[in-house]
Amino acid sequence: MNQNLQTLSAESSKMDNPFKLTDEKLIARFQDGDINAYNELVDRYKDRLLNFVFRYFNNREQAEDVVQDTMIKLYTHASYYKNIAKFSTWIFTIAKNNALTELRKNKRKQTDSMWTNDGKPIDIELKDESLEQTVYNKIAVEELNKYLDEIPENFRIAVVLRDFQELSYEEISKILEIPIGTIKSRINRGRIQLSEKMKHFKEQ
Repeated sequence: MNQNLQTLSAESSKMDNPFKLTDEKLIARFQDGDINAYNELVDRYKDRLLNFVFRYFNNREQAEDVVQDTMIKLYTHASYYKNIAKFSTWIFTIAKNNALTELRKNKRKQTDSMWTNDGKPIDIELKDESLEQTVYNKIAVEELNKYLDEIPENFRIAVVLRDFQELSYEEISKILEIPIGTIKSRINRGRIQLSEKMKHFKEQ
């Protein structure tokens, strides 16, 4: 009996700790009214979504507004999520749609700035090993930020989702509503263009 009670207590303790739960379990708990689960999802995704959405605008304030709208929609439309797809696919799709809606509202070109309001560059942690070898100091990271925005948007978004957000090809395909073959092609072409630009920087 005591052993069973200890087991139940351990399981209960684990369930009460949102940090140990998957995204899918967290959204399920939030759908049941657990606000702490919502807060944990926001903490997990706010920075990832900001780095993703920023690539649509090159404007941090606009990107932050889109992320805020995304988190509001997460709060108000949580019941729309069905556990037939990964939560990350669902939330990134919402962010993408919000970004495209905002772009249609603004109808203006992206700026060339890659800097925050306080004059500091957006820090990006590279996940793709071939690119990471090229970025050998902070200056190179700043250059990569600049070069990333010089490649076509369709390549840039695909590369960001794959190499920066580490999403699978299947997830990216669902988010962008494009066949996996096209996604792979865009990522490869985007990586090639980035590598060429960074090679020129390295030779300087």
